[in-house]
Amino acid sequence: MQFGEKLRALRNRENWSQNKAAEEIGVSLRTYQNYESCRMFPKQTAIYRRIAELFRVSTDYLLTDETVASETPAEKSNGVDALICQAGALFAGGAISEEDKEKVIRTLNDLYWKAKDHNRSRSE
Repeated sequence: MQFGEKLRALRNRENWSQNKAAEEIGVSLRTYQNYESCRMFPKQTAIYRRIAELFRVSTDYLLTDETVASETPAEKSNGVDALICQAGALFAGGAISEEDKEKVIRTLNDLYWKAKDHNRSRSE
C-alpha cells in the first residue's frame, strides 16, 4: 500500500474529511489532497511525525510499502501508479543527491525511447 492510500485509509478510519485531516496535520487542503493522490509527499520529517501521531501509527508504517491482499490481478500487474508514487517519494524526500535525481530521469527517458523504438521496429 502506498503512502497516499495509507493516508486515505487512516483518515477514513477516523471518519474525517480531507479538510479536517489537513487542518489537523497543519497543511492546506490542496497539499493534503496531493498527499492522498501521491502527487506530492511531505518534504519535512516533522509532517510525517505529525501524521503518525495523529493516526497513532509509526512513521515506518507511513514510509514503507506493503502489499495489500485485496489488490486485483490487474492492479498487481499494472505498477504504473505505484512507480509514480515511489518516484514522487524519492524526489520529494531528499534522500538522493540532485546528480542522482538527474541520472534517474535521464535513465528513465532513455529506457522509454529505446522501448518505443523497439516497439516501432517490431510493428513495421
